[in-house]
Amino acid sequence: MPPISGTGPTFYAAIWPVDVLPVVSDISVMTEIKEYSAELSPALERFILHWGDMGATWGVNRSVAQVHALMLVSDQPIPAEEIAEKLGLARSNVSNSVKELTSWNLVRRVPVRGDRRDHFAAEGDVWEMVARIVEMRKAREIDPAKAVLTACLKDAREDPATNPAAVQRLGEVAELIDVFDGWYGQVKDVPKETLLPLIRMGSKAVDLMKPFIGKKKPKEEA
Repeated sequence: MPPISGTGPTFYAAIWPVDVLPVVSDISVMTEIKEYSAELSPALERFILHWGDMGATWGVNRSVAQVHALMLVSDQPIPAEEIAEKLGLARSNVSNSVKELTSWNLVRRVPVRGDRRDHFAAEGDVWEMVARIVEMRKAREIDPAKAVLTACLKDAREDPATNPAAVQRLGEVAELIDVFDGWYGQVKDVPKETLLPLIRMGSKAVDLMKPFIGKKKPKEEA
């Protein structure tokens, strides 16, 4: 099979870490492997193409994204040799891609009984996968940006030469980031079983909260 390549959509930023801290995963299970399908269906090949394109658009190596996509749609752990054959990649390229995905805690090594080769599988829970990526992106992108903005706002307020409009605008941006940061800190630990129904409610959740939004506290009697 020839190497997969191409161009695609640009919405990958929301779910892919561009630059993250390494996280070592030692999760493993013993399993038995069936024979692999030699060919990918057109739909799965198209998915892998676009997943790789989206990764490349946002700074992730296309091969890394394609390897991740292949694991996502595989129903069993895959050895590196099979990954290389299916995607038309060099064995060394696959090895580096797997190492990078493992450091992001998006892929784990799976020992296979009777087979000395290393097999790999992607995180099977899509919710958990996205949660890990969001947390890593926040740590590497949002948190540093927030720290710099806070420092800039402090210096701007103390500098008489800074025009008031700029100080106000920086303050508004900082306040908005604080709101989202605080919201994320509270929501990230809410169980999926509780949070997902609220997300699916969409604007209905807002309607239910209207009686409590902006409600003034009763004055205490003297």
